[in-house]
Amino acid sequence: MVRPCRHRLGEKLTAQWMAHLCGLCLALRGDHGQLARIVTNYDGLLISVLTEAQSGSPEGGRRTAGPCPLRGMRTASVAHGEGARLAAAVSLVLASAKMRDHVTDGDGLLARRPVALAARRVAAGWDRAGARTGSDVGFDTAVLLDAVDRQAGIETLAGPGTPILTVTEPTETATAAAFAHTAVLAGRPHNAVPLAEAGRLFGRLAHLLDAVEDREADAASGAWNPLAATGTPLEEARRLADDAVHGIRLALREVDWGSGVPGGHGTGEVLAHRLLVHELPNSVHRAFGTVSCAHGSGAYAPPGAPGGPGGPPPGPPRRDRRGLVTGCAVWLGLACTCQMCCGTYEDPWTREPRQGPCAHCDCSGCGDCCECCNCCSCCGEDGGCDCGCDC
Repeated sequence: MVRPCRHRLGEKLTAQWMAHLCGLCLALRGDHGQLARIVTNYDGLLISVLTEAQSGSPEGGRRTAGPCPLRGMRTASVAHGEGARLAAAVSLVLASAKMRDHVTDGDGLLARRPVALAARRVAAGWDRAGARTGSDVGFDTAVLLDAVDRQAGIETLAGPGTPILTVTEPTETATAAAFAHTAVLAGRPHNAVPLAEAGRLFGRLAHLLDAVEDREADAASGAWNPLAATGTPLEEARRLADDAVHGIRLALREVDWGSGVPGGHGTGEVLAHRLLVHELPNSVHRAFGTVSCAHGSGAYAPPGAPGGPGGPPPGPPRRDRRGLVTGCAVWLGLACTCQMCCGTYEDPWTREPRQGPCAHCDCSGCGDCCECCNCCSCCGEDGGCDCGCDC
């Protein structure tokens, strides 16, 4: 959900963000092997960011990692320690739940019984691995597993008239627990309450935006979608999304970051603020297809591109999918180059065009209106902003 643009973050914060992304990836590999690295995700690294932001000493949670193909075979300073391991545990358990959900829905290759059985075994292994790592850092992943189990039951019973927040509640509960535990790891247990509130609203927002982005595809395939199932109009979903963004901003004002920077903000706090206060509104704009910056088009698809303003409608999805083994071989080939990180490539299985995490960002409106917020120079000591712009 949080896909920051390097132009908006600037060089220093981009380096910090990449340190957490690589740290999560390496924590997954170190504790659970190479395969586990595929669950690395942008939202999961927020756990690592929040832990470091409260610690007040980012340098103490860094190490130099060796050369990696996804960094162009360069070394890098990466986050490590309990924050990265908690992020890894949460990512594993939630990825396991998503995989089981796809198996239940019979999506793509998972409709084939042998593939589905293999996927279930992988998911079960991730559950166990996540529980082990969670236990090592004092976090009980049972709250995540319980939320996943309740989600299935709630979706079964949901129908027209069911409040959409009833459907989002398990996700809210899971993310609230993960956010709150960062306060424990950082030695600031008094932050658990505001961070739990921020996490609860983040989970709500993630669930809503996922439903909005998938509604057309779900309608075409007949898959279950919370908005369609409950009869929630887009206007109401947008209102709830905007309220969640505002609530996260207010909750973060109550957090004691302990930056130790007189009259200012520590780097970790600034990154957390940028991701959760400035980037989340952009996520909402992307999902609802609205303008993300008052000085730019803000459209997710560039003008003239398929599906973009003034362009032809998007073409039909590719049907010449690769098989499981062939797709895995292509994935390994891409992973050994910089394409999967910074280039444009075909999805190893579906053949749909993809962009790497360093290239797939929303750079629309990265002009003066976003520079006014760079490094939060316009933010007050309480973490609030008065930027005078909509980005």
